[in-house]
Amino acid sequence: MTGAAPKTDTPAPIPWLARIEERLLVLVFATMVILPVGAVVLRWITGSGLIGANTWVQHLNLWLAFVGAIIAARTGHHLNLSTGELLKLDDRLLARIQAFTSAIATAVTAYLAYASVLLVKTEMAAGHHLPGGVPIWVVQAIMPVGFAGTALYLAWTENRGWKGRLTALLVVLGAIGLVFVPVGAREPVVWAGSAILLLSVALGAPIFTVMGGLAMLLFYGQPLPTPISAVPVETFELVSSPTLPAIPLFTLAGYLLAEGGASKRLVALFRDWFGWLPGGIAAAAVLVCAFFTTFTGASGVTILALGGLLLPVLLKAGYKEKFAIGLLIASGSIGLLFPPSLPVILYGVVAQVPIDKLFIAGAIPGGLLVGLLILMGVWHAMRNDVTRSRFEPKSAFRTLWNAKWEAAMPVLVLVGIFGGFLTIFEAAAFTAAYAFFAEVVIHRDLKLRADVPRVFVECGTLMGGVLIILGVSLGFTNYLVDAEIPQLATEWAKTEIGTKVLFILVLNLFLLVVGCLMDIFSAIVVVVPLIVPMAQVFGMDPIHLGILFLANLELGYLTPPVGMNLFLGAYRFDKPVTTMYRVALPFLGMLAIGVLVIAYVPKLTTWAHDDSDTAGIDFEADLGEGGPALPLGEIDLEAELGSGDGSNLPLGNLDLDALLNADDDDSGGDDDSAR
Repeated sequence: MTGAAPKTDTPAPIPWLARIEERLLVLVFATMVILPVGAVVLRWITGSGLIGANTWVQHLNLWLAFVGAIIAARTGHHLNLSTGELLKLDDRLLARIQAFTSAIATAVTAYLAYASVLLVKTEMAAGHHLPGGVPIWVVQAIMPVGFAGTALYLAWTENRGWKGRLTALLVVLGAIGLVFVPVGAREPVVWAGSAILLLSVALGAPIFTVMGGLAMLLFYGQPLPTPISAVPVETFELVSSPTLPAIPLFTLAGYLLAEGGASKRLVALFRDWFGWLPGGIAAAAVLVCAFFTTFTGASGVTILALGGLLLPVLLKAGYKEKFAIGLLIASGSIGLLFPPSLPVILYGVVAQVPIDKLFIAGAIPGGLLVGLLILMGVWHAMRNDVTRSRFEPKSAFRTLWNAKWEAAMPVLVLVGIFGGFLTIFEAAAFTAAYAFFAEVVIHRDLKLRADVPRVFVECGTLMGGVLIILGVSLGFTNYLVDAEIPQLATEWAKTEIGTKVLFILVLNLFLLVVGCLMDIFSAIVVVVPLIVPMAQVFGMDPIHLGILFLANLELGYLTPPVGMNLFLGAYRFDKPVTTMYRVALPFLGMLAIGVLVIAYVPKLTTWAHDDSDTAGIDFEADLGEGGPALPLGEIDLEAELGSGDGSNLPLGNLDLDALLNADDDDSGGDDDSAR
């Protein structure tokens, strides 16, 4: 899994520029919250929304992604493989490795900047506008600026001296020479380049560089090469899609709760209500972690924010340290199947299955995984005579009253979404505004000037790293679809895997490895188009497949050697990573049993829907016939991408407006701007 332990921020090379970046990020984030909330309130009052509000927020998400990516590069917080934590290297060798990874990452990002310039030039020629008359190319301009700024920071901050920085510059100049290689002689370049990219990411280069680099390299090496601008085209379409703003907005709500006093109030609440039961304190810890994970999407916030609070509570109650740490790192990704889980939303978009049905279907499997961890807490408590607290009704109701704002939040989200009052995207904005109001105005745990900008920047930096990975991953997926890899994988599955039982077993093992090596968001974008056609061959229900997919990736966070929770736990609890392996194994085994139950008892997920209501994308038909392309305004894709049918755009068949029940009044505007 990706996501090494958080790094210590280095001083900004240009302090005044860093302040501008951070203030811009805060402004963009605040606008993304205020616009949809204002539009919905206006709709409730007048019956008509604010024209173009949702369209603007979709495109502001692009700015959030790239400004956040710039800051992530400056502070060293881009997601990367955690394998470097396993290597005990001397400083000189470590510096050389860092110079190598920095040079490769800089070269790839510089190429992405150039490819984005081509996209912006195409849009300038098309001359489309957003509501209010702002040219779309003005919004897109953040892409080359963002990639270029990221490349400069990667070259500067990842190297300790000028030698490494000059090396990065030379590698960029050398990479330019690839354009002079004849089309028929590029295969060795593709193989060598792919090996270098994989080696660099294994040594610690940011994940987005290998995804974007491989995508561009594979397009470059085709017999009829596709321009590398196909990658930023996909990045723009995904990051500015109607759904993606929900991810940073829900995450912002989780950050505000975690940085405020919500965690203490919720711990007190669950402790008073469940602490009198055997294993009650452990159950309280699991439930609090599940609550936060539903909003943060297992981004690591749960372990980092709650680990220091919950570990002393568990130790004071009598739980052994190794068990307590294992329970907390296992709980750091628990709750991914509950609304408003961000991975569930993204999976629904990519696989085109109803998001509301995914949430309903995930209730029992999610409860099963939570229950298994609680069961382990009960077993440990009974075996070790852990002290139980007395149930005091007065204290219990007092803590419930103190935490009423936080406890009501999931209820309000569910009512808003399933009651038809809000789309998922609007619910995310309301949730962020609600969390802001509760923590800043009601409880006053966060100071408006001292704390809120910092929380916005931290959340935006994380989201910048995640959203950039998503965007370039879609470019890589585009190549896989264009090369008919899903078709080939499906044919292989038909030939080599004889039964549905065996297929599910092989799928579980494959997804466990994927969850260990990839962050959950890019795994959804890259892997889902590969496995959906195979699952259809064996008659798997698409909702069941989605829940099984997410449950396996949830398990991957705990899987050695590079599961993300293992490294976050080592960082948070100041223990060796190898210790995390040992304490996590019992929980990994227990959760694996739960995943197998989910896999082989499909009724746990399919009880609430009919097969006719869950049909996903017919990938085989789409790949064989070539579906319609995702609208890009009037961009001349035939000239830009060298492909007349647009069939290499894998989001071409997503009816996102129908999927999200988007309100026409809020997303209106000129026809050519509804992007």
